[in-house]
Amino acid sequence: MSVQKREDIRNVAIIAHVDHGKTTLVDALLHQSGVFRDNQEVAERVMDSNAIERERGITILSKNTAINYKGHKINIVDTPGHADFGGEVERVLKMVDGVVLLVDAFEGPMPQTKFVLGRAMELDLPVVVCVNKIDRDGARPQEVVDEVLELLLDLGASDEQIDCPFVFASARAGASSLDPDEPGVNMQPLLDTIIEHIPCPEGDPDAPLQMLVSTIDYNDYVGRIGVGKVSNGKIKVNQQVVLCNHHDSSKMVRTKISKLYEYNGLARTEVNEAGIGSIVAISGIPEIHIGDTICAADHASPIPFQKISEPTIAMYFMVNDSPLAGTEGKYVTSRHIRDRLFRELNTDVSLRVEETENADCFKVSGRGELHLSVLIENMRREGYEFAVSKAEVLYKTDENGKRLEPMETVYIDVPEEFSGTIIQKLTQRKGELIGMTPVGTTNTRLQFSIPSRGLIGYRNEFMTDTKGNGIMNTAFDCYGPYKGDLSYRPTGSIIACEAGEAITYGLFNAQERGTLFIGPGTKVYNGMVVGQSPKTEDVEINVCKTKKLTNTRASGSDEALHLTPPRIMSLEQCMDFIDTDELLEVTPKSLRIRKKILDPLLRKRASFKKG
Repeated sequence: MSVQKREDIRNVAIIAHVDHGKTTLVDALLHQSGVFRDNQEVAERVMDSNAIERERGITILSKNTAINYKGHKINIVDTPGHADFGGEVERVLKMVDGVVLLVDAFEGPMPQTKFVLGRAMELDLPVVVCVNKIDRDGARPQEVVDEVLELLLDLGASDEQIDCPFVFASARAGASSLDPDEPGVNMQPLLDTIIEHIPCPEGDPDAPLQMLVSTIDYNDYVGRIGVGKVSNGKIKVNQQVVLCNHHDSSKMVRTKISKLYEYNGLARTEVNEAGIGSIVAISGIPEIHIGDTICAADHASPIPFQKISEPTIAMYFMVNDSPLAGTEGKYVTSRHIRDRLFRELNTDVSLRVEETENADCFKVSGRGELHLSVLIENMRREGYEFAVSKAEVLYKTDENGKRLEPMETVYIDVPEEFSGTIIQKLTQRKGELIGMTPVGTTNTRLQFSIPSRGLIGYRNEFMTDTKGNGIMNTAFDCYGPYKGDLSYRPTGSIIACEAGEAITYGLFNAQERGTLFIGPGTKVYNGMVVGQSPKTEDVEINVCKTKKLTNTRASGSDEALHLTPPRIMSLEQCMDFIDTDELLEVTPKSLRIRKKILDPLLRKRASFKKG
């Protein structure tokens, strides 16, 4: 076997904590490499192609692009930063030969920095550290360099990995430099460092073909598209190949390469063949999955591939059976919902979908609330109507039969004045304070170990408690012993007890009992939650009640009724709010919270039985 190097190629992934500037950095590299015309209008964060990615400013799916620089082709993978999409990061690292670790010059290494860097260390990938946002107020690049070196030592990095180069950049300004005190003028220092320190891919061009599929894309016209790096041999159009899998020895699918693409800028370009080190996309193979190896037809030899981390949280997706069912959605049947959920598995490797005893209900498991909320939002926008239950964590049992639950490490940066409230709230949710350190002059960083279920429904409360000044980051830690029962919500619901349209008079009487979620003219039904009661028990109110006509015409008896504006909640806020005996009704136009049992008499009987 003669191993050769492809000096003209570099394969690199950009990894970082959420919001440290990965996608903005890729923007700058694309602009300066001449991918776009000088007069071409290009949106910011051009790699975030999904509508939800653009609205929320987060990356959900890893994306491939390529630039040409000084005779080298640099294949770049932009990865997500949120812990919920960690499955995306885990698998694309098998496709690259090194990583650019991006760290915010003010925040320094954060939980997800540790997670993604740990994955890169496990695969023994060389690291180039880029300290980004050096033009930000309060930037402290020299201290951040020390913190990154400490993190590398904590993760057991080798001498070569600790001796990694540091580049200082402002991705927004499109500038980089090797000196933190020099602002730099372009991205050339970073690109030169990538060429110099990220090794070129190696392989045997004369060996039988081996290509590991690390990512799956999906297109309505061509179906599944497998993306991966050619490890050995050559891949050609019309070549006979076999599809096999390291974790599934029974998989042996004989097929043919019908379409082959390479990345060039943001486009996929059709090619006839590709050699070792090339990152290619293949369409026309419906059976292709992440972790499969495409091998020469006469030489099936799968490449080892780590199993993706298991989901930690689950929700039930079900057919909407409320009195308003089918009035707003285009796809409402169990067949529609089932097909859509199983189609999501084509591209989302961290998701699990299971059928239940009830044909109208499906158990969907993911890596976190954000992971599942993005799926719900996508389905909403596509015209689906359905109901979802409260998120619940997935438990395990150890060899002694003891119950284990997922634990998370939470890092919270807040102004000092709010730290007491945060500690009190998280302690009530079975959290344990591990560390408390000052950050800057006014902020404190709190570190907690807490069960995943203790964080369900906490984010909105956290934003209220810190008046929007707090930053909360979480990372999955391990499965630990069950911490005991936990009540999700200390307050009750205000429930409509009659069907119809909400009337100002009825709402005026109801608002004295708590915070309302609806305004006049909203359609309601018996069992629908229309507000939040400050008391622990639920309150039933007729919001459709009209004022009785009388002969009284006394002064002041017919004054205008003033309603407090209702609290309009987002999808995440609704998911956080609902309790275990409630459902969230999701349609393209509305989000309605309702009781699982609509009939008040049956609801009381059920609560007595439970009690």
